[in-house]
Amino acid sequence: MENNTKDRELLITRTLNAPVELVWEVWSKAEHIAQWWGPNGFTNTITKMDFTPGGEWDLVMHGPDGTDYKNKSVFTQIIPFKKIVYEHVSSPKFVATITFEAQGEQTLINWHMLFETAEQFIQVVKTFKADEGLKQNLEKLDTYLIGFKS
Repeated sequence: MENNTKDRELLITRTLNAPVELVWEVWSKAEHIAQWWGPNGFTNTITKMDFTPGGEWDLVMHGPDGTDYKNKSVFTQIIPFKKIVYEHVSSPKFVATITFEAQGEQTLINWHMLFETAEQFIQVVKTFKADEGLKQNLEKLDTYLIGFKS
C-alpha cells in the first residue's frame, strides 16, 4: 500500500493577525463562516452547521456567475483552539484538517486537504483552481478578522 499522499494533497499555511480565540470563534460559528468562506466573489448560505464531532455541515456556495455549489461535510474531530477535521462527503471528496497554533496576538493556521485520488486532486486544482481558492479563502478570513477586531 502506497503511503505517500503528496500527489493528492493541498497544504497552505498562514499567520493570521488575530489571537487564536478570535480565529476559533469565526471558524466555529455559522454566522461568521458565511461572511468569509470561499474564493473571491462567492457568497454562502449555511443551512446546517452542527459544530460537534459527527455533526453535519451543509453549505451552498453561490458563485459570482450565479452557479450554486452544494457542499456537505461531516466534522470528525474538534479540539477547541487547536484542530478541526472535517470530511467533505459531497463531490469532490476530501478530508480537511485545519490546525491552529497560538503565537501571542497572532495565530498560525495550517490548512490541509487530502483528496481520494491523485486524479481527483489534479481535476479539482485544474478545474476549480482549489489551490488559488484556498489562498483567497485565507485572505478573506484574515480581512474579516481585521474588520472584526476593529
